[in-house]
Amino acid sequence: MPIITANIGRKNLPARGPAIQAVRSGDPGNRPFVGWQEISEGDSGEPAMIAQSFGGAYDNQFLNDPGSYRVPISVPTPWKVINSKPTFVHPKVPGISPPRWINEVVVEHNAHPGLKFVLINTHYIHGAYNGQQSPNLRDEYDLHKKTHRERVMAHHDKGHLVIWTADTNNPGYDNATGQDTEHKVFPEGIDRINWLPGDGSVQLDLVNTSVVPMNVDDHNARVAIFRIRLA
Repeated sequence: MPIITANIGRKNLPARGPAIQAVRSGDPGNRPFVGWQEISEGDSGEPAMIAQSFGGAYDNQFLNDPGSYRVPISVPTPWKVINSKPTFVHPKVPGISPPRWINEVVVEHNAHPGLKFVLINTHYIHGAYNGQQSPNLRDEYDLHKKTHRERVMAHHDKGHLVIWTADTNNPGYDNATGQDTEHKVFPEGIDRINWLPGDGSVQLDLVNTSVVPMNVDDHNARVAIFRIRLA
């Protein structure tokens, strides 16, 4: 089961279409889940590109949400979305950041009832703990971290396995929850995939990792290949 975090970037805009196609084939032979960042941020080109590459075999959640569209989630069949929720984090910071949101889906495998997990996707503000390291932006960042933790723990407390994808905009980011049982796929960089086990009814093992070059800016998509099964 591939999970990909992909910040599409803004610099080399003609490269976005090929980049999205490359993300779709990041694990050949399998349909990946994708947590996207920076979608429709500055122009409206990406939704059509995602809909083309992630078409009939996908449910592209939040892609047209009026608020949280910048961080949509692509869910492949044979998984179905049984619940979804966008959470507003903080408003626009003029000249610095758009409004920030956290999106989440609860998914279940069509052929294996009970095989379910939660996927959460988000994008933190830039410049609080990277870039200019501005203390003036840390209230927004720290609120985002607090809200992120609350959303992960809300599902964990129900016994659910939670996987999250994000551009954390903090190279020293540890984990979202402060729990010793939260695992990191990638221990460095700002683009992260982490997971927090649930009550043990669904088992998750990390099998492999890879990177998909996107050639739009300095972000590459990061891929985690998991094995998921019922206990």
